[in-house]
Amino acid sequence: MKIKLAISTCPNDTFIFDALVNKRLNTGGYNFDVTLADIQELNNLALSGDVDMVKISYALYPIISKDYQLLTAGSALGEGVGPLVVSKRKVYPDEVEHTKIAIPGQTTTANFLLSLAFPKAIDKKVYLFSDIEEAVLQNEVDVGVLIHEGRFTYRQKGLFKVIDLGDFWEKTTSSPIPLGGIAIRRNLPDKVKQELNALTRQSVEYALTNTGSALPFVKQHAQEMDEQVILNHIELYVNDFSVNLGERGKQAVLKMLEKSSSLEQYKGVELTEPFFLC
Repeated sequence: MKIKLAISTCPNDTFIFDALVNKRLNTGGYNFDVTLADIQELNNLALSGDVDMVKISYALYPIISKDYQLLTAGSALGEGVGPLVVSKRKVYPDEVEHTKIAIPGQTTTANFLLSLAFPKAIDKKVYLFSDIEEAVLQNEVDVGVLIHEGRFTYRQKGLFKVIDLGDFWEKTTSSPIPLGGIAIRRNLPDKVKQELNALTRQSVEYALTNTGSALPFVKQHAQEMDEQVILNHIELYVNDFSVNLGERGKQAVLKMLEKSSSLEQYKGVELTEPFFLC
């Protein structure tokens, strides 16, 4: 059975799915037609409903819950992993709502957290996530919301942290921050969904015990090629929650779904249960 799989080019995704995509595992009767893309492009693919399995921003999930469920494996979720708001000059948190802001996509978790922390911030411009540092450095915007590798490189490029949006989330909710997860089409047979969830978990576990085998695939697609940055990225974003969300991880996602109801972009959105595969 052919499965349309779409994941990001970021090291945590290519690390997690290397064993699956490159057939280091016995995938049974499944073959994967793989698309690698930026997170906003992935969110758009999920909105179109044109893929079977797709990495999404958890913040997108309320909008697509009628068509997709969430796997319990493959997530990016944890403490100290949230997006950062950075600037070239000194900007205080209470000034953010009055600045021009670069974001990595309207439906990203980064923008969701920014909207929670700064509900009056409306002057936003979408950039490819890997271009945001340069947009701030070139004064195209006042501040930028960094995700992925940018978390590790902004200081050396002369930028300053304004606020850690993950820290904001953790302090206000007392839960880890759900960044992204793997969504799977609801209308696939239950047996297929369960087997694909199990294969994703096996792929994560394989990568964690055979790190070196995944690195060539990771480096092939990474925006930042410094190996230590790549390894730091993997260490931060691939953890026990990536193997299995567990009850604590599920509760964090549910907290995000609850918070979404307070934001304008989710007005009129109806959630479809069950959200998670059992």
